[in-house]
This record gives sequence, structure tokens and C-alpha cells, in this order.
Amino acid sequence: MDIKISGFQLFVLIVLFEMGSAILFAPGSESKQDAWISILLGLAGGLLLFLVHYRLYLFYPDLPLTSYIRKITGKWLGTIIGLLYIIYFLYQAARILRDFGELLVTTVYTSTPLFIINSLMVLSIVYACYKGFEVVARVAELYFYFIYLFAIIGFLMIMFSGLIHIENLQPILENGLRPVLKMFFQQTIYFPFGEMVVFTMFLPYINESKKVKVVCLGAMILAGINIVITSVVNISVLGVELFTRSNFPLFSTVGKIQISSFIQRLDPFFLIYLIIAGFFKITLFFNAVLIGIADIFKFENHRKIIFPTGLIILFLSITIAANYSEHIMEGIMVIPLYLHLPFQIIIPFILLIMAYFRNRRQKQIKEYKNE
Repeated sequence: MDIKISGFQLFVLIVLFEMGSAILFAPGSESKQDAWISILLGLAGGLLLFLVHYRLYLFYPDLPLTSYIRKITGKWLGTIIGLLYIIYFLYQAARILRDFGELLVTTVYTSTPLFIINSLMVLSIVYACYKGFEVVARVAELYFYFIYLFAIIGFLMIMFSGLIHIENLQPILENGLRPVLKMFFQQTIYFPFGEMVVFTMFLPYINESKKVKVVCLGAMILAGINIVITSVVNISVLGVELFTRSNFPLFSTVGKIQISSFIQRLDPFFLIYLIIAGFFKITLFFNAVLIGIADIFKFENHRKIIFPTGLIILFLSITIAANYSEHIMEGIMVIPLYLHLPFQIIIPFILLIMAYFRNRRQKQIKEYKNE
């Protein structure tokens, strides 16, 4: 695929991707008022995981994940693992689509079937993919400023509404480090920071390769800080009990904004932000699937598979769970252990070890021949 994006476009895409559904939900909420600490630990773990991906990128700077897996493990095993990654990205796209569909059906479009909401989102993503990934990156640049303007205005309104009660954040570490570490190992290292594994499919297409490390780490840190601030604000406004029980904490927080008697009911503006963030997060997983399929099956024109891929994601988003409660339980109890752990941590670490020894051996052979 002939794709080239700038370092700043990569930065913007990572920030929008990381914040995406992490702003919608409350990562680490089971650690209650210490959720923000769990997120900070998740950010630290995510940065270390990215360094693993970055080292693999340095070994194979011109290849996406699905290509260098075959270089490292061999053609047949590498193809199988590559296909599993494609399925993983496909499933993630479907889960996030379900997340945002459920948000809209629950809050605004209460009489609209989930299938209709998800279909409209998929159609817009399919159209964007037909236009090309470079177009998506340029649009992300525009929305980046728009979203930050919304975020700053929203934060100021919450401040002026007198909703923030810092005492809700106390006592810090009331139950010790155990709940915080539990959330770190079960959730925040995977969601959203471990999901950076999807960018292993895009790094070869950056036209400023020397900036990749700084850009990616900087974007992750900025997104992490934003998520921490959001978590702190939610806890301060809602209190611990409502924060942990709310399906969409930030939506509840924004719904409480009221300045005088005329500035209130700002929920629709919040939903606009979430739709934008969800669009880019799903689109990135969608494009990772397209790049992977085109790479493994040697498609010259990936556009032929865009619409069928969209239909699969739409079908999966409706069928992966019978209801929203089941969908959330799968995300908490099943997905981290059986999908995130192997695809985000175990396989990349094994690939790095194998790549290190393979490249070291090749280097020794070359040195021997030169002698």
C-alpha cells in the first residue's frame, strides 16, 4: 500500500486513538478514587510495551507487523500469527463500534435499533477508507484542534459550575496498593495503552522515521495525562459511588454542568466529541485489517476488500454479545486474559527475543564472510 503520513499526523492519530473509548469509559474504576493512579501505572507500562514495538520497528523499518512476523518465525507460522492479529484487530474494531453504538442508543437515540446506528458509523468509515489513509490523517489534524477546544471549554464550564469537590479524591490509597495494582494488571496496561500494538501496522508508512520514537512516546504521554485529568474530574464531580456505577462517567459529569439558568444540557457537544474519537479509533483498527490482508494475500488493490471488511465488523458488533451487560463482562473478564495479554505483551516480547538473536546471527555471518 502506497501510504505516507507526517510525524505530526501520526502524533494526532495516536492521541485521538488512545483517548477514544478510554474517555468514554472509566479505566481502573474498580480502584475507586485511586483510578487515576491505575491509569498512570498503565501509561508507564504502555510506554515500556511501545519500546518493544519500536525495537522491532528498528529491525524491520520498512515492514508492517504482519510482514516481519514471517521474517522472524518463518513463512507458515508467521502467516498464521499474522492472520490471528488481523482477526484481533477486526474484533477490536467490532467491540469499539458496539461501545459507541450502545452509548448513542442508551443516551440519545433510545428508539433507534443498534443495527441502524452501527450501520451509519460503518458506512462513514468505509467511505473514509475508500478515500485513503492519508485523507483520514489530514482530517484527524483538523479535528484534533476542534476536540481540544471542546475539552478546554468543557473543563472551564465544569470549574465555573462549582461541581468539582477535591475531597472526593481522598483518602488516597485508602486500601493500599493492591486494588491499584490489580487494575493495572487486569485493565489499564491493556486499555488503552497496550492497544498501541495496532500502530505496528502503520509505522513503516511514516515519512519522518527518525521522529517515530519521540512522536509516539509524546503522544502516548499527552493522551495519558488527558485520561488522568478526565478521571480526576469525574471522581471529583460524581463522587466515588456514582463514578464506579456509571456506564459513561464523563457523560454524567457533563450532564451536571449548569451556569446560571441558560448554560446547561451540554450533553450533545460531548456526544459529538465521542463520535469523532470513536470514528478515528475504529478507522485505525479497520485500516490495520486492510493493510494486514493486503500484505498476507498480496492484494494490489486493497479497495476490493473494504466493503466486505465493513460488513464483517458490522455483523460482529451486533453478535459478539446478547446485551450490553454481557458485552461489558466480556471486556472485563475474558478479553484482557485471552486476547490482550497474548497479542499485546507475550507475542511481541517473543518476537523481539527471536529478532534479536536472528539479527545478531546474521551480523556475525556477515562479519565472518568479510574476514
